[in-house]
Amino acid sequence: MSSAEVTSEAITEHLDTSTLPSLYGDRSFWGMTITQFFGAFNDNLFKQLILLLSITVVAGADSGDKTQDNQWIAGLVFTIPFLAFTGIAGYLSDKYGKRGIVVLCKVAEIAVMILGGIGFVYYTNQDKSLILLYIGLFLMGSQSAFFGPAKYGILPEMLRNEDLPRANGFILMTTFLAIIFGTVVAGFLLTEFRDQLWVGSAVCISIAALGTITSLFVRKVPPANPQLKCEPSSFLVPPDMRTLLAQDRPLLIALLVSSIFWLLAGMVPPAVNILGTTSLALGDDYTSILAGVIGIGIALGCAIGGLVSRGKVNFTLIRIGSIGMLVTLLLMAIPADGNLNALLDGDGQLTHFPGIGDGKQWLGFWGSLGTLLFLGGFTGFFAVPLQVFLQSRPPDDKKGRMIAVMNQANWIGVLLSQLLYWGLKSVIEAQDWPRSIMFLFIAVMILPIVLFYHPKNDELGHELQATAANTGNS
Repeated sequence: MSSAEVTSEAITEHLDTSTLPSLYGDRSFWGMTITQFFGAFNDNLFKQLILLLSITVVAGADSGDKTQDNQWIAGLVFTIPFLAFTGIAGYLSDKYGKRGIVVLCKVAEIAVMILGGIGFVYYTNQDKSLILLYIGLFLMGSQSAFFGPAKYGILPEMLRNEDLPRANGFILMTTFLAIIFGTVVAGFLLTEFRDQLWVGSAVCISIAALGTITSLFVRKVPPANPQLKCEPSSFLVPPDMRTLLAQDRPLLIALLVSSIFWLLAGMVPPAVNILGTTSLALGDDYTSILAGVIGIGIALGCAIGGLVSRGKVNFTLIRIGSIGMLVTLLLMAIPADGNLNALLDGDGQLTHFPGIGDGKQWLGFWGSLGTLLFLGGFTGFFAVPLQVFLQSRPPDDKKGRMIAVMNQANWIGVLLSQLLYWGLKSVIEAQDWPRSIMFLFIAVMILPIVLFYHPKNDELGHELQATAANTGNS
């Protein structure tokens, strides 16, 4: 028996989950769920505050009443740490116990939120400078980058295989509920306490402290691969992970689709923010409600997706989700006078996008609210099977690093989404097109997934065992 086989068998024995309690009777599961909820709440409260400030500060600094949109800068600042640190975070999550990393990350979150409080005071007193808040946002992204592989990698280690779809659906549901609350609360805090933003930081610090306490309820799990050595490749995609992806085409394709999905998803929140504050002339509070309602839809979609999966990776949900996202994005893209005549001049020649100059969008606040709810629901349908497949497919001793690679790929998508958003919004502004046209661009980019990504349904864990066996014998 080779040393690789010994290590694989030892890890499998350590990760035996057959004697664990049922999912909803497991205190450790609830501890992880609540910890993740508080973390997602803080991420989105803090980030949404800075996204909205990135619109209003620049608008006040320039001549006239033209609104400028610098949300992409905040997006880049938050995203870069995920690319820089996710690789080493995946290495740490496999070499050391994931529960310890979870707890340390929550302690670090308290320190980051204290710095954020200082940043809000500085913003208020120093001519609306966002520099300290951007530093705090960078550190928040760094903390989340180290938290991610441990958070998702620990689920297959502390839960039964048959519970993974429900667990992922439930955690994704509560995560997006946290996104709703964090995003909406940010808008109301900015509306009510724009000159006393330390109130927002006090909320963030309190939530971080609560999350640290709940993380202590997560059970300890043994290191998945304590013999793993730190090499330069640990900061990127390790060689064995590259080999795994090269040999497992469905896993590689799922990883690429996940990255593209997050590229497109990263463009939606700033598109909603700028639509609400300009085209629909809403305040920060109602704009944040628009952004938050997507989270309600995602939560419902994730919950339904987890229940429908019934212990399987149900790729049918991906088809439904991708088509639904395409349709709802197209609905969001239609300006106020969205009719064919508005596109043509007297000679029947194509002249411009409809709605130019009126600054409106045909759905209005209430129509957009319902459409964004369905957009979120279809997003949840799409996300659950893809994430469960990426979690369960790799062998046990590579799950943490696979999650890290997935996070890297996803955050490359998010990083590119900020640059793409900046380029497209510059074109929209230069051509004086209505802001709703951004949703048309996003819809066009999701079309290849709708047309070409049609994977077959797969039993949860069926390919996992074969992959683990092949890896152990190699």
